[in-house]
Amino acid sequence: MSKFEKKFGKYAIRNLSLILILCYAVGYVIQLVGGGFLNFLTLDPYKILHGQIWRIVSWIIVPPFSFNILTIITLFFYYSVGNTLERTWGAYRYNVYLFSGMIFTVLGSFVALGLCYLFYGDIMAIPGSAEVVCGSYSFLFSTYYINMSILLAFAATFPDVHVLLMFLIPVKMKWLGMIYGAMLVLSLIQDMGNPLANIFYRTAIVASLLNFVIFWLTSRGHIHMSPKDIKRRQEFRHEVKKNMRTTGHKCAICGRTDADEPTMEFRYCSKCEGNYEYCQEHIFTHEHVKGQ
Repeated sequence: MSKFEKKFGKYAIRNLSLILILCYAVGYVIQLVGGGFLNFLTLDPYKILHGQIWRIVSWIIVPPFSFNILTIITLFFYYSVGNTLERTWGAYRYNVYLFSGMIFTVLGSFVALGLCYLFYGDIMAIPGSAEVVCGSYSFLFSTYYINMSILLAFAATFPDVHVLLMFLIPVKMKWLGMIYGAMLVLSLIQDMGNPLANIFYRTAIVASLLNFVIFWLTSRGHIHMSPKDIKRRQEFRHEVKKNMRTTGHKCAICGRTDADEPTMEFRYCSKCEGNYEYCQEHIFTHEHVKGQ
């Protein structure tokens, strides 16, 4: 993953949790002005296959819950959790985690449609039935469970950090994570009274939590962090940045520095006579400097 980070890390979106909440704000405005318009934005696999490709992205602004005072508190909590993870992991890794959850959710919607055809093909074959089914249950594919995956990742990373439940009760994140995990298990076994609804509901949960499953399986041995660890890591990054400013790298050809391109690699050339340093674009293409 480090190779990808070196290559694509500079494209990482900063403050991604805030951007997601701003998307919700747009969704709530649409809901207040004309709530019916949100039906044209949901993650409906049937409509996507029939040309409405904007739904692949537009579903992100559909709010996962109705707007009230509890929603504001919940969104503030998710922002705090997500912002902490971004500062700890780095913007690139947080981007990968969040966007992978979204991609899995999009793929999950098509998987749900395929499972409906596989197990209930006679119902789906009725003219107009597939459109009605997807239109009725597409709202289940939302960012709600992606937000849950962020909370679970925070609980796995900071298990001993205390949060104030309802602003009053101090609870360790590991217990809160276990409670959420139990709720998800109960949601998976819950019967919605309709087999097609069950497929969409359970697929939505599993798909949007695959990013946490992958994260847990690949990182569970070295992800736990305490507040002291966070402070130590922040101090280390500060020292690295300070040292880079005083002993920075500069390409002898193009003049670019590591301050201009933080992800750029710089190397000294062993064939040049003298201390000449080059960026990764010129290390193999420059003309070697020879002594006079």
